[in-house]
Amino acid sequence: MKTSPFDAADYLDSAEAQAEFLTAALETADPKFIRDAVGVVARARGMAKVAKETGLSRESLYKTLGENGNPEFATVMRIVRALGMTLSARPAEASRKVKKRRVA
Repeated sequence: MKTSPFDAADYLDSAEAQAEFLTAALETADPKFIRDAVGVVARARGMAKVAKETGLSRESLYKTLGENGNPEFATVMRIVRALGMTLSARPAEASRKVKKRRVA
């Protein structure tokens, strides 16, 4: 039986799926996982296209999003914008609990 390596980028075929993938990664709060997820979405979109839109070389983009990459936040934001995405925030689950008011 012949097998090939799994690449999540092969399955992220819509902007909605890519946004959900990035959202799930952001929810982990793991910087390495988030970097990897941005790289997966960039591969799904096409690294050459993303590189052109960010002004980075394709090689630099691979290095930045690679296993040993540690991109600056500004670089991550350039890549996210090139992917046609935005980042947003919402309260964490623990923060959503409403505090009871004391009645005088």
